[in-house]
Amino acid sequence: MIEGQAYNTPAFFAVKKLYLRPLSILVTIVVVTKIESVGKDLNFRVYILAIAAFVVGTVELIIGGTLDLVANDLGVSISAAGQLITIFSVVFALSGPVLLALTGKFERKKLYVMALSIFLVGNIVSAFSVNYEMLMFSRVICAASGSLIIALSVTLASSVVEPHFRARAIGIIFMGISGSLVLGVPLGLVLGNAYGWRAPFVLISILTVMAIACISLFLTKVPPTSVLSIREQIATLKDKKIVSAQLTSFLFLTGHLTLYAYLTPFLKDVMHVEANWISVFYFIFGIAAVIGGGLGGWLADKWGSKKSIISIIIVFACAIFLLPLMTFSFPLFIIMMGLWSMLSWAISPAQQNYLIEIAPESAGIQQGLNNSALHLGIALGSTVGGVVIEKSSVIYNAWVGGGFIILALLCAIFSITRGRSNQLVKEESIV
Repeated sequence: MIEGQAYNTPAFFAVKKLYLRPLSILVTIVVVTKIESVGKDLNFRVYILAIAAFVVGTVELIIGGTLDLVANDLGVSISAAGQLITIFSVVFALSGPVLLALTGKFERKKLYVMALSIFLVGNIVSAFSVNYEMLMFSRVICAASGSLIIALSVTLASSVVEPHFRARAIGIIFMGISGSLVLGVPLGLVLGNAYGWRAPFVLISILTVMAIACISLFLTKVPPTSVLSIREQIATLKDKKIVSAQLTSFLFLTGHLTLYAYLTPFLKDVMHVEANWISVFYFIFGIAAVIGGGLGGWLADKWGSKKSIISIIIVFACAIFLLPLMTFSFPLFIIMMGLWSMLSWAISPAQQNYLIEIAPESAGIQQGLNNSALHLGIALGSTVGGVVIEKSSVIYNAWVGGGFIILALLCAIFSITRGRSNQLVKEESIV
């Protein structure tokens, strides 16, 4: 987690100035992508959905930069304040499939606006929370509604473009989510220390109102798809091709978070980076993540999802294994860290598109389950990383995480080389 120290140093003001640029960088990336897609019918509504995804992603991370302020104001420990992040990930993971099943008969635009409205209420409650329990409750509201928003963003983005641009559209959604890495924790740090920890939630509430307006004005009505019950959703995982694909995402994020969740102690203890410069590394990581989200979608469209998934995992494994060996040189470490960050987000668009290809009859459900797998991987990776630090040293987090990446690669190969169960396909098609 980014440490909020030395706020009056020249270094801090230099970093603060950097945070005024990310939005323009994100806009530039989107414009470049849009120029490339002129005449190719990459629907502009995809970018509106990406903005909503950006807002949700920011809420998950934004409190990280103000944990000390939250703890002091509400009279709890730092570790207790940290549980506000953990509970968000767990609720996000578990509520997605359930809410998709319960809302399957709703017209999708109406459902999207409803989810954003509930998300808005959650953030308003966060901003006006008077105690820890109230803030925790608001995080549950935001996580549950946010999980539905992300799932709908991916499914709607893939439905408003031609099939050969589907992966790129999903990639743009993940660019929105990864863009929150650039602004999430840093923005919470800057706004929180300037105006108090509640200020970021006020800003997010304003952005959510803007997102609701854009969706209401520009998104056309989208009819509901077939509904699968929770039991039927779980039944789809009897197909070894599908379950191994979902395990790929779970193991990949577990390996990634084993190191990423403890990047700050790694930078401090191994690289000897001063506390007030830690946020610069997070900024670089975030920019690379944004690029990676777009890159993953582009690769999946150009190479195909299968080839992209295998290639990304192999190169990512090399990056995470080599990262601790690059600590003797800041330039080499930053290059390797950028590659690690980029590929950590490049996998998702390719993986989501692959799930649509292998299970089109339950595509929405599979995307919801995949988001759950990602967040469960975040939770497990954070836990594993903590055990590694406690039992040995943070230097080993990358290599332990790399072990999970190898397992993810094996699952991906198994899924790609295996056919689907004909009986399961028939059962899902009937539903």
